[in-house]
Amino acid sequence: MISRHASRVKKYRGQGAAMKKHIIFDMDGVIIDSEPEYQKRIKIFMERNGFTITDELSFQICGSNRKDTYELFQENVPDFVMSYEAYNKGRDQVNAEYPLNLRAIVNEDIYPLMKKLKASGFHIGMASSAPKEKILQNLGVLELTDYFDIIVSGQEFVHSKPDPEIYIYTMKKMGVEPKDCYVVEDSTFGLQAAESAGAVVICKRDDRFGYDQSGADYYIDRLAEIENICLGK
Repeated sequence: MISRHASRVKKYRGQGAAMKKHIIFDMDGVIIDSEPEYQKRIKIFMERNGFTITDELSFQICGSNRKDTYELFQENVPDFVMSYEAYNKGRDQVNAEYPLNLRAIVNEDIYPLMKKLKASGFHIGMASSAPKEKILQNLGVLELTDYFDIIVSGQEFVHSKPDPEIYIYTMKKMGVEPKDCYVVEDSTFGLQAAESAGAVVICKRDDRFGYDQSGADYYIDRLAEIENICLGK
């Protein structure tokens, strides 16, 4: 069910859906339900190295990129002494042993939604914290690459989400003002980044990971509901 954040309605008065023809998607948690799978692999990696993480810390790392997760472990896990190089190597090893089954975790609503957005003349962007090669690999496997006009990785920037840099850059490359661009996000950091960038924020509800999802302009339970927001149907 769609709901709208009443306190931000006046910001977009007079700017109907028909005027907005740009939308940017996050990948993890929006297009693919990957966070539970990432959590499992992180737990395996930590246990192999003699560490445990609390549920609270598990919530903190949701939506974070690998570098930020490493730094959170350094700050919050007792005796976590490991170089970033060793950390990366260990994480890659676990991921290789337990590859994601993307077809099993893709949000199937994305396919008809993309077709309708493209048919309506939308410019579509991707702005994900994941490495560029991983984004391209995932979109390729899922046969979604051709729908995107621009694909941006958080690794291209000094600051990661919740810093708005990735969204400011992506909107600039798309040639659109923030007030005329939708962003679809789910995690605390992602939503904060999109809001700080000044975009029209669509939040995909998710109560599994303790996200702070306040402050979005629209709330949806299914990606299919984006059609009603963007196309006025």
